[in-house]
Amino acid sequence: MKRVVKERAGDFSRRKFLKSAAAVGGAVALPTFVPASALGRDGNVAPSERIVMAGIGLGRRGSGDLKNWVLPNKDAQFVAICDVWKERRDSIKKLTDRAYGNKDCKTYVEMMEVLARPDIDAILTATSDRLHATVSIRAMRAGKDVYTEKPASMTIAEGQAVVKTAREYGRVYQAGMQRLSEANFIVCNELLRMGRLGEVKTVYAHLAPFGDVNMKRDWLPAEPLPKAEDFDWDRWLGPCPWRPYNKHYINGGWHHQHDFYTSVIGEWGSHTFAQCHDALGMTDTSPVHYPYVDNPTADGMAMRFANGVTMIQKQEGWRGTCGVRYVGSEGWCSCADGYARPEVSNPAMLADYQKILQDYITRTGHIVGHMEDFFRCVRSRTHTTADPELMHRSMSTVHCANIAQWLKRDLTWDPVKEEFVNDEQANRFRSRAAREGWQIC
Repeated sequence: MKRVVKERAGDFSRRKFLKSAAAVGGAVALPTFVPASALGRDGNVAPSERIVMAGIGLGRRGSGDLKNWVLPNKDAQFVAICDVWKERRDSIKKLTDRAYGNKDCKTYVEMMEVLARPDIDAILTATSDRLHATVSIRAMRAGKDVYTEKPASMTIAEGQAVVKTAREYGRVYQAGMQRLSEANFIVCNELLRMGRLGEVKTVYAHLAPFGDVNMKRDWLPAEPLPKAEDFDWDRWLGPCPWRPYNKHYINGGWHHQHDFYTSVIGEWGSHTFAQCHDALGMTDTSPVHYPYVDNPTADGMAMRFANGVTMIQKQEGWRGTCGVRYVGSEGWCSCADGYARPEVSNPAMLADYQKILQDYITRTGHIVGHMEDFFRCVRSRTHTTADPELMHRSMSTVHCANIAQWLKRDLTWDPVKEEFVNDEQANRFRSRAAREGWQIC
């Protein structure tokens, strides 16, 4: 793979070594037998052409991404893990070294040390909500492409900063809205785009049936800090307001805490809103009207786009999780996790299922498989399925819905100016203060 970022004078990377060794031929003593994988034979990618990756903050979700999609991929080489938790650093190193049959994976506590490495092409980050945008922006500014888990922004301002940074630094970015790259969801979205549903005026986005939009703001009781080498609490907090350490936070207790979480709306809306935005062709805008609904989860909120299409977030209506449903004048389709194919009002809509899928791949250049789409785009320097703009606009919808519920009133949003209309108080919620040293925008 050709480097997109120029290596600094004096750097002598693995790529340069391999190329130099090949150039001088007999001047370098090479072993008689060289594995086919090292030469890029038998379907393997030569080491000098692989996408070199590192991870920042890989817990359960990130470990799954690494194990299932990165380590088995012949296009990628995972070389380093940065995590504030030694237990997780060691776990990821063990997983990686076992997969590659060596002990080469390096471990770090400070992300900037990883980002300073000129041999790394791309970053996988899967921290909790609070750090996705921060890590992504720092990585792109360091010349790295980024695959980040969702929800990919904590605020509207963070989303704007991700879009701006990706453009200014020419980076490839994929948000982990992986259902955009799954065949069943792709075909469901295509049915809407192809006009098979007729005129679509209403779409439904699945809302997580737990939690509360009004998240907790209290502190858990202070507990003794672990040794810094075992767990770095200050780095774990990142840009969030300081609070005393409690092990419950790092074991999943950050969920439903205002400082760390995008609410029950962001939990599944980061997926389902993106699906609806994409299917409707609303990848560069957000709804303009957010009516307050008097219930803890905002179930039933009907958010209206400028063209009159309404997106309603609903808890019920699917057999699986993270579902979408599109209703048109000539029929409907629905999809959720666990659906082998979309459910439709007329089975004839899916008679050419495989052709619909193949035509999508041909038309867009995207492929089935979210990480595979990311790797393809890293090589081609083209837009991913969940690019910065779609991430930002669909997450802005999440944030606007949250703000309407927090303020307990209807809000009008201007998606061009990216501000609430005649509502100074609501506009103050577009950003959050970051601790000193963690500001990104």
